[in-house]
Amino acid sequence: MAFQPTTVRPVDFDAYWQAVKEELGGIPIAAEEEELPLRSTDEATAYAVRLTSIGPYRIFGYLSIPKGEGPFPTLVYLTRCQSVVEIIPQGDANEKRGRFATFSLAVRGQRNADQPYAAAYPGAFMEGIEDPGSYLFRGIVADCCRAVDYVMTRPEVDQSRVVGLVANELPLLTAALHTGLTHVVASTSFFYAALDAAAQTDGYPLEELNDYLRMYPDRRDVVARTLAYFDPLFFAPQVKVAVQLWANSEEVAPLVDAMGGDVEVRASEHSRYKDGLVQEQWIADQFGLEGLILPAHWE
Repeated sequence: MAFQPTTVRPVDFDAYWQAVKEELGGIPIAAEEEELPLRSTDEATAYAVRLTSIGPYRIFGYLSIPKGEGPFPTLVYLTRCQSVVEIIPQGDANEKRGRFATFSLAVRGQRNADQPYAAAYPGAFMEGIEDPGSYLFRGIVADCCRAVDYVMTRPEVDQSRVVGLVANELPLLTAALHTGLTHVVASTSFFYAALDAAAQTDGYPLEELNDYLRMYPDRRDVVARTLAYFDPLFFAPQVKVAVQLWANSEEVAPLVDAMGGDVEVRASEHSRYKDGLVQEQWIADQFGLEGLILPAHWE
């Protein structure tokens, strides 16, 4: 039997996100940039960047710009549920910074964006879950959109080749709500049919959801309502960019059908090397690039 998510779309779903977009649109980016010589290389210059998102709240990012003549294809690393953000993901090839402009986002609560609020990991996934208006990820989604706003201001960025990527659904939500991203690499690990998925896992961060409901079983309907605002199934019709989606193809069939566009679904082989090679090749093919820049330990 085909998988059928049980999530119910909130009646005010569109109004909820329209309010977020209007709030973000009324706040200047107010970017401050500081060159970081210790994080620069012979091939790229690094910067610490601070931006203003809704709240207002000051968020952080690492910007890396290749040396040479641009504009450059661009990688926008959106946020994971962890405290520390690197210039590029740990274990990746630093030499990629000579080919791609990169921006790595630290959202509210993460290190370098932890004043006045320092998120707990684990714990952040359920922060404010009792009310859709106070749920932490309302602000985090806005932070992701603000990161794309900033990237679009940089003349070094090739605006026809900008991929948002991270192993959760935030790139899909960002692409649906905001212009700028031309490609997306995402997975269904946070919000897609979250209650259904949590019942079948003890993995992080969905185990936070399980723990919360064991402690407060009477709040299940409240939690379900908040999480429904973030389910990518309800954003899917607005995702108009090419997508590489890491997921079980049968489970995400409703999501893929709702997107109806250029979606490649890949099942993880649970190997950073094997999955990483597929992802790097997809990005290179989408961007029209020849050859891959891989970590030395993959060779």
